Amino acid sequence: MPPVISAEGLYKVFGRRPARGVEALRRGSTRDDLREDGLTAAVIDASFSVDPGEMFVVMGLSGSGKSTLIRMVNGLLPATAGTLDIGGQNLFSMSPAKVREVRRKRISMVFQHFALLPHRTVGENAAYGLEISGLNRSDREQKASTALEMVGLKGWEGYKPSALSGGMQQRVGLARALAAGTDILLMDEAFSALDPLIRRDMQDQLIELQQRLEKTILFITHDLNEAMRIGDRIAMMRDGRIVQIGTSEEILNEPANDYVAKFIQDVDRSRVLTASAIMEQPPEVLGSGQGPRTAHKLLRETQNSWLVVLHRDHTPAGMLLEDDVAEAVQAGRSDLPWSPPHEMHVVRHDTPIADLFAPSAQHRNPLVVVDDDGKFLGVVPRVTLLTAAGVAHEGSPSSPSSPGAPGDTVSATGSSTVTIDQEGSEAR
Repeated sequence: MPPVISAEGLYKVFGRRPARGVEALRRGSTRDDLREDGLTAAVIDASFSVDPGEMFVVMGLSGSGKSTLIRMVNGLLPATAGTLDIGGQNLFSMSPAKVREVRRKRISMVFQHFALLPHRTVGENAAYGLEISGLNRSDREQKASTALEMVGLKGWEGYKPSALSGGMQQRVGLARALAAGTDILLMDEAFSALDPLIRRDMQDQLIELQQRLEKTILFITHDLNEAMRIGDRIAMMRDGRIVQIGTSEEILNEPANDYVAKFIQDVDRSRVLTASAIMEQPPEVLGSGQGPRTAHKLLRETQNSWLVVLHRDHTPAGMLLEDDVAEAVQAGRSDLPWSPPHEMHVVRHDTPIADLFAPSAQHRNPLVVVDDDGKFLGVVPRVTLLTAAGVAHEGSPSSPSSPGAPGDTVSATGSSTVTIDQEGSEAR
């Protein structure tokens, strides 16, 4: 399917005669060069696409241009140059009325500071977007109630926002966006005003909702761990430019430049890398209908002490050990009793490495990795897991260092912030 959001060569320059600034940037001028001419380059030659149902995270420090970027996607700021398509239509070629229609029918926004109306109830806040669109009262109340139930606020419709905690107020903001029924959800630092524990709960809830609703989400954050945790893909921004786009694993394993490499050096890789990143393909697998002699031949050829047994639909049936095979061959049996269920521990492909240690310690055999449909993907032997743990530890030094330039604000943990003094502020 074509991308829901597609940007090509986006520029946003503030100041008089911004087109001249774009021309200068294309010729190789820097942000500092433009600043001397009274121009501010907020976004420079940004190209990206967001697929249907994807959670695409734009990650950047203060001043990187990420807030300007999302305002362009929302139609609040026109681009100085470049194209931006929403559902195949160029947003910047639309009339103001058409842009408003796209914002009303296709795009919902969740803000950093909740943006709730204090004199309205929770239910009225959740239904506010529907009220603006002209939906009748009974229908909008029903949609708002359903959305509030999705975010765990059923029964709170009649309360005022002041009666709610910060996390609950942000849930109301999320419910308002969900109630609108749009296919695109824009979230601008939506969880950054929350305490770390509440923030993690909101991340969990967003991941759960996304699995059910499959919205197309563009999420802005300055928190690297948050980006790594929730993003299907991540766009790393620096000084107005997108310096790398990739999955968490791609960015961790193949940083595009020294800036990205320094930025990710303090990430807890065991919480980001998953079973699919370290799993191995076994030399051979055994079909559930095959007999002891075939199993014996495969074990002898591969010098393995175990075999994964698969059903015809490629789902794991069990783990067969060499003792089982030897006993069956000696007894002249034609069938194979593989190990009982506790001998084969199955994990999903997206299970973080950190969550694999406990089951690996309890089971001597490799962990069996399956996809979302329960079909076999590979195995994680204990030695592979221990090796991965060592690599993850080396990638997370105990003494963090900031990769940012002066003025950058780094928050890689979600609970601490380091700021380097510099004159100036974020370009928005």
